[in-house]
Amino acid sequence: MNKFCSIQIFLQNQWIDCATIELIGDEAKGWKASSGTYYSMEHAIEYMELRDGHAVSNHYPVNLESNTEPTWPAFLVDLLPQGYGRKELLRRLGRPEYEEESADWSLLRIGASNPIGNLRVKEAHEWLLQQYSDQLVQGFSLQEIIERSDEFLESLASFGLFISGSSGVQGEWPKLLMTQGKDDLFYLDHALPDLAAKQHWLVKFSRGTDERLNKILNQEALYMQLAEYLGLRVFKALELHGRTLFIPRFDRQVTDQGVERIAQESLAAFSGKVGFGVTMTHNEVCSVITQYCTDPEQEIIEYIKRDLANIALGNKDNHTRNTAFQRLTNGEICLSPLFDFAPMWLHPDGIARCTRWKKDDHQWASIANQITECTTLSIDQVKALFSEQLPLYQGLLDKMLSIGIDTEIIDNSAHRIQNICNQLKEICHG
Repeated sequence: MNKFCSIQIFLQNQWIDCATIELIGDEAKGWKASSGTYYSMEHAIEYMELRDGHAVSNHYPVNLESNTEPTWPAFLVDLLPQGYGRKELLRRLGRPEYEEESADWSLLRIGASNPIGNLRVKEAHEWLLQQYSDQLVQGFSLQEIIERSDEFLESLASFGLFISGSSGVQGEWPKLLMTQGKDDLFYLDHALPDLAAKQHWLVKFSRGTDERLNKILNQEALYMQLAEYLGLRVFKALELHGRTLFIPRFDRQVTDQGVERIAQESLAAFSGKVGFGVTMTHNEVCSVITQYCTDPEQEIIEYIKRDLANIALGNKDNHTRNTAFQRLTNGEICLSPLFDFAPMWLHPDGIARCTRWKKDDHQWASIANQITECTTLSIDQVKALFSEQLPLYQGLLDKMLSIGIDTEIIDNSAHRIQNICNQLKEICHG
């Protein structure tokens, strides 16, 4: 059993070996096993002490130390296949599809060939090339994907169903990472050379016949329009085609030289919190932003605006993997654009808000005071923010109606929006 894997980072238009992970503990413990993370001498000398896009993680600035932990490093969990992609990969390996930690190391070494961000596991990339080196690179029209045509599904099956496209994506909806070529056909993300790429997409498919789940997917593109209206950091419009949602990726930028891959990691990994179900208070998140972001006050304001919007519009799924940070190679560290913003209160399993304020009294006056305690923002700055947001929320129901938000969602949101308007008005105007 191989106890090592190599981490590669994409810099200056090439993949570079930058670090080694050693599995010190028992493989059966999965991500809970002790490990070591070691930067290569060459990488450390060139980028010493940087924690921006040159590092494997904000939590692991480039150094020559032996970074040993009682678990895996938190960033490695971001690379680990989860959700639908994990099940497909386990089936491909002939293992039980619900196998948990005992499969983690094997999955990492074959499934982390193409994750979100600018890292990959070298062994996983080599495994993919070995398995599918003789596969024909095939592109599909938008219509073939939307209709899930036989040819499209057969091509996926030849790659082990959704594996090669989805193993690097976490979540429960079936998803594919796809690249739109300059010929406007869509290819599985790893299959197209960078110089042939036009745009990169995360394609999310509806699941079965559950009306609530399908409504969540159908409304997500409209919710991103609401986010833009509320002044949140939005990348590009989402495109809903039938029962398939096309989400433009913001960790990829096509340039004249090829494709730039932007370092991105979840709030959990960015904060060094290992595992799943990691919880933090908003106060703790604000402290992390203040400590590490290049322009902390700007990022705190963005974060507060997102919390307002999540509450108003019933996006309860605010766990630490639904917020991410980007680390650029120019030293800038900031929140990524918004993603997974949807009416999650509709979810049939029931979703609870994971991230809450330390004093969880649902009062924005209290929250304003907490913000001043855990950030450098003054109460006047917080009030100015609320004053800017108030007219947007006063017009939000009309905006929802005008863009065609489902009436059930409008009715469900009305009392929360009115409550926010009342509270912000009281704070700003007394």
